[in-house]
Amino acid sequence: MTTAQTQELDVQPTPLALLLLGREADPRSERGVECPGDLPSPSDPDLVERARAAKAKLGDKVFVLGHHYQRDEVIQFADVTGDSFKLARDAAARPQAEYIVFCGVHFMAESADILTGDDQKVVLPDLAAGCSMADMATAEQVAECWDVLTEAGIAEQVVPVSYMNSSADIKAFTGKHGGTICTSSNAKRALDWAFQQGEKVLFLPDQHLGRNTAVRDMGMSLEDCVVYNPHKPNGGLTAEELRAAKMILWRGHCSVHGRFSLDSVNEVRERIPGVNVLVHPECRHEVVAAADHVGSTEYIIKMLEAAPAGSKWAIGTELNLVRRLANRFASEDKEIVFLDRTVCFCSTMNRIDLPHLVWALESLAEGTLVNRIEVDKETEAFAKLALERMLALP
Repeated sequence: MTTAQTQELDVQPTPLALLLLGREADPRSERGVECPGDLPSPSDPDLVERARAAKAKLGDKVFVLGHHYQRDEVIQFADVTGDSFKLARDAAARPQAEYIVFCGVHFMAESADILTGDDQKVVLPDLAAGCSMADMATAEQVAECWDVLTEAGIAEQVVPVSYMNSSADIKAFTGKHGGTICTSSNAKRALDWAFQQGEKVLFLPDQHLGRNTAVRDMGMSLEDCVVYNPHKPNGGLTAEELRAAKMILWRGHCSVHGRFSLDSVNEVRERIPGVNVLVHPECRHEVVAAADHVGSTEYIIKMLEAAPAGSKWAIGTELNLVRRLANRFASEDKEIVFLDRTVCFCSTMNRIDLPHLVWALESLAEGTLVNRIEVDKETEAFAKLALERMLALP
């Protein structure tokens, strides 16, 4: 339906619709999404050349980071690729770069800003590139949760552990309350450390990574874990349930990894005899329990690099990466398929497209700073404290 048709029918786009279209700012969100000036047309045949020219003009002043889940059209311009924490550290290791263009999502750019120098500027090509999981835990909700734990008389026993996939505010809360950050590859080490500091862990914001690490890697039972739902009074839990639990899991999840099911695993085993099922630990517990291998994005890549020719793999993670790996290893006769028959990209990660990247690079090349991600100093200090605790893990 065209704009003229909507006007003729007196149809007014809702604020949410405008947010999703990238045309307005949602007053309830920390992220505005309006770009000053027009974006290049996605059909512009010169987009690739325009990106190359703008990047060449900027030279060493710009450092482009590309998350593994980005589109191929974007990832081709990345100076380095990796997961969120690796990219933030790579940015910190390039102090000569005035601009860090982060092709990822909002919380990743925040982490880069926290870890880079004050004179460096972090840019997110589309401010609407968020993370549904990170947005499932707000500072207000987590503060209310801590009040519930205090009223239950257990707050002093609880150590918060927050996944890297969280906002700067949540990382700051974690640092302020004596906790640490973790990634999908060091979650067990983070939990081992946390249980040396206290008797219980509040794990934010992904319940699946917390549960899978506690049960699969640390030998706890499912009964040791309870789920705190921020949308219910007292998290939907009694004081007795909170006192009995070892792991208090925040009710959050990844919209991509959460879609994989036990049926997906059973179906692919039936369809491809001898297939190896390799999944990310953000998947549901029953999926992880049924898989052959479980690990972080970097683990998945290394596992496939080391896999023998002729082996068959069903991968439970974001489709851009799976497709890229399938193409990369096709010449080695490795069959790599997506675990679910239903195609699923990370919709927010995919907001970083070539028009937005070109717009950001050309703006910077012309001396106009756009879409800067900047964490306030107090939040940065406590968030950095939590990140430094992670870096110090044995």
